[in-house]
Amino acid sequence: MSMKNVMKKYKIGYTTGVFDMFHIGHLNILKKAKEMCDYLIVGVTTDELVAYKNKKAIIPHAHRMAIVKSIKYVDSVVSQDNMNKIEAWRKYRFNVMFVGSDWQGTEKWKKFEEQFKKVDVDIVYIPYTDGISSTILREKIEKID
Repeated sequence: MSMKNVMKKYKIGYTTGVFDMFHIGHLNILKKAKEMCDYLIVGVTTDELVAYKNKKAIIPHAHRMAIVKSIKYVDSVVSQDNMNKIEAWRKYRFNVMFVGSDWQGTEKWKKFEEQFKKVDVDIVYIPYTDGISSTILREKIEKID
């Protein structure tokens, strides 16, 4: 039996990200998420909310939205203007939320897991792509200067 038949197929999936300086790690997450759901909604973090990472996005929000919208694995793009995932669920009614594995086991996500269990939403952690992140790209760019 192929691995595809074993995987649980969800109807509506949701994931979020800043997606600044779009790279292969972003693409990997979106591709893997789409493999597990029929319809993938992607929340792109607003410039104002990026401040939670104590950073400023290099690529403006509207441009990041356009880039993500153009990816073939993405069915719908929305703005993420707060970190309230339950509020997002009330709005979009997804069956599964996809998250980078770097968040797995954190207090924040253990709490989200408990909240989502009550509304029958699964959280699937997608393996983080080693060796690439927007932070790593920023560091490389700064070394060039």
